[in-house]
Amino acid sequence: MDDTPSVLIVGTGFGGIGAAIELKRAGFPNVTILERAAEPGGVWRENTYPGAACDIPSPLYSFSFEPNPDWPKRYAMQPDIHAYLKRVIAKYGIEPHIRYGREVTSATYEDGRWRVETAQGETFEADVFVPAVGQLSRPAWPSIPGRETFAGEAFHSAEWNHEIPLEGKRIAVIGTGASAIQFVPEIRKEAAHVTVFQRTPPYIMGKNDGRYKAWQKRLFRRLPKTQLFGRARIFLLAEYATYGMTRYPLLTKIFELRTAQLRRRHLKDRTLRRSVKPNYPLGCKRILFTNDYLPALAQPNVSVETSSIQEITPRGVRTADGVEHEADVLIYGTGFKATEFLGPMKVLGRDGRSLSEAWRGGARAYLGMTVPGFPNLFCVYGPNTNLGAGSIIYMIERQARYLRQAVEHLARPDVASLEVRAEVEERYDHEVQARLSHSVWSGCTSWYRQENGRVSTNWPGLVTEYDRRTRALDPADYLVRSIRAGSSGPR
Repeated sequence: MDDTPSVLIVGTGFGGIGAAIELKRAGFPNVTILERAAEPGGVWRENTYPGAACDIPSPLYSFSFEPNPDWPKRYAMQPDIHAYLKRVIAKYGIEPHIRYGREVTSATYEDGRWRVETAQGETFEADVFVPAVGQLSRPAWPSIPGRETFAGEAFHSAEWNHEIPLEGKRIAVIGTGASAIQFVPEIRKEAAHVTVFQRTPPYIMGKNDGRYKAWQKRLFRRLPKTQLFGRARIFLLAEYATYGMTRYPLLTKIFELRTAQLRRRHLKDRTLRRSVKPNYPLGCKRILFTNDYLPALAQPNVSVETSSIQEITPRGVRTADGVEHEADVLIYGTGFKATEFLGPMKVLGRDGRSLSEAWRGGARAYLGMTVPGFPNLFCVYGPNTNLGAGSIIYMIERQARYLRQAVEHLARPDVASLEVRAEVEERYDHEVQARLSHSVWSGCTSWYRQENGRVSTNWPGLVTEYDRRTRALDPADYLVRSIRAGSSGPR
């Protein structure tokens, strides 16, 4: 039996799969991945709404060690990203490590090991626990009075009901986030009418979304390094945008001018144009990339309602001006519970300490990965590792590298657990929050911020800085213990 440290990963999105590949390539095969669904994919399995696509160009939204020469478009659609991830799983032999249909309900650190229980009644044990469930995995439903009274069909965009016909229907869309701006242009093609209920207008940027030609794909296959040019260009542009959002606001003015230009080009109606003009700094909320949303708003069967929603009625949506907007179908494009990290899992660390208690007031973790009082726990895509610009896969690869170094330390016979020192995490968190207080993300209400004002999602600097700070695990940052329990595996 393999006597290397056992690792249990939760989730088969890019984070969980990236971590598993890094460990396996480094000679640590004792990895188990628990997945609640029947197939892998994370958000790219769950989000199947019409028009679902990535807003980061494909050359950068892919693993650096596994470029894909066969992307159909520069901005890949959901089916292509999902297929890419499944190909990567097959190529690197990760499939045998995955246990499907296992939804984790709790994880408890006992006697030097993690004991993980599932809703299916199974218990798994491992030396290292790696939650890789991401920040965008649980749909957020708005607390609107009367939501349960609607007599028609209703669903969330992250749980799209493809059995419900939309042709000729009156559709009410609540929300104007990253999902809505993709599915609204699609559903309006068959709907009788679409009413978009907008609380805050987003900044809209266009995207150069051409299809790759056959000769380009041949070039990418024969000379893989040619894809690095496109990857580097996108990377540098994202770093430039991050500078604007974190340190030099004047740098974002060029993007603001571009968004205004797009509104003037596509929206000839001045009233409509004014209604979708943001009144907050660019980047404070997520910047959205689309070529279709603004033209869709100008279509005769689409209207934008800016009056706040008062209640949901059996027949539709009533706004604060007293108007009832009748609808046959109600679609919630209201995003995710991004700040409720690891929910609804119950995680208990050393001495029975609850992670929810440790994170009272806002999630926090050293380098976004590890928490005092929770030995051998390493989050992937954890607190303060999200990006305002750039590819999260870049961050995931750095976290996987750091995790691999932690497991290498744990493989030593004199090391059983690593627990980040409280003073190290506190000093780090103070720095991160101080920097974020001067960033654009502290200037308005968004899913980046909690109700108390804390920004618990985003990284405050360039991704190259995160790369530098996670390049080498420093044992001095950790309490190191040397008692290890017995063997691992499900029981």
